[in-house]
Parts: sequence; C-alpha cells; structure tokens
Amino acid sequence: MTAADKNLMIDLDLAELRAVTAFSVACAEPALVIFERECPDDPRPRAVLDEARGFAAGGKRTKALRVTALDAHRAARVARENGREAAFDAARAAGHAGASAYLHPLAKATQVPHILGAAANAARAFELDAGDDPAVGAGYIEKMAGLAGPVVADVLKRYPDAPAGGRRAGELLRMLDVLLRP
Repeated sequence: MTAADKNLMIDLDLAELRAVTAFSVACAEPALVIFERECPDDPRPRAVLDEARGFAAGGKRTKALRVTALDAHRAARVARENGREAAFDAARAAGHAGASAYLHPLAKATQVPHILGAAANAARAFELDAGDDPAVGAGYIEKMAGLAGPVVADVLKRYPDAPAGGRRAGELLRMLDVLLRP
C-alpha cells in the first residue's frame, strides 16, 4: 500500500459491513423474482443472496460468498447474452449484494457501488420489467433511500460521491447517493 492510499483509508468495522450487506440484500431480493421468471434454471443469484444474508446475520465472510457473488455476475452476463435485460440487472443486483461484504475501507468513489449497486440494479430491473418506465426505477430508489438507515448512510458519507458512468443503473445509483447525503 502506498502512502497516498494510507491517507485515503477510512474507518469501517465488521458491524458496519454487515449493515451495508443487509441493506444490499434487502434491495436486491425483490428483483430476484424477475431473474427467476426469465432464467428459472439458474440458481446463482439466489445462492449469493443466501450467502450474503448469512454474513449480514453474523456469519463469516467466506470464500463461498466471494465465489457466489462472481457467479451471480456471470449469470447476469448470460441473461444479457440471451436478450433478457431485466434479468441481467436483477442478477447484477444480487451480485452487488454479495460484493458489498467486501467493501474496502479506501475512500474512493469506486467503492460506492459496493454500497448502492444492489439498489441501483434492482431499480433498473424493475424499470425494464415495467416497459422501461423511469418512474418505476425512481420510485424504487426513493423506497430504498428510506430503507437504508443511519448506519448505511453514515458509511456512505465517508466515501466520495458516486462515480460517473454506468448508463441508467449509474444514474439510479447517483440518485440514491444524493438522497442519502442530505
């Protein structure tokens, strides 16, 4: 680690990681129905949510959690290759929920998707499932802002503002970022 990286370190404890992961699971889980409807034979997004839920409830950060998070992202890629965009975003939401357990205490904008990515991709999945209705995504983001709670908001505020890019899911992520930083 360089001296510059040490200056970017923030305080982040295990209880806070569990709270962020619990929030991410709560954001991603409702969108799982979209993925399972479109890709009924692919258990990967559900598997990572099960692993992440276990960590949030007090379990260890296991290799299985990391592997299932990557597997959910692979499931997303397969869904996209098959033209199932809403399923893609639902699986990405699940993958982000698992990855949230690996949020780094490095104050860089690139860490913000570990906190808010599950909500943003779930919102995009619901938006696409409703015929690409942006009001649906925005409504889900507002709902998730109310669900975040003070610990998640406090952790988020230690990081720089959400990064640019990411297409519509990135826009939704930045909307949530703004709502949680009054």
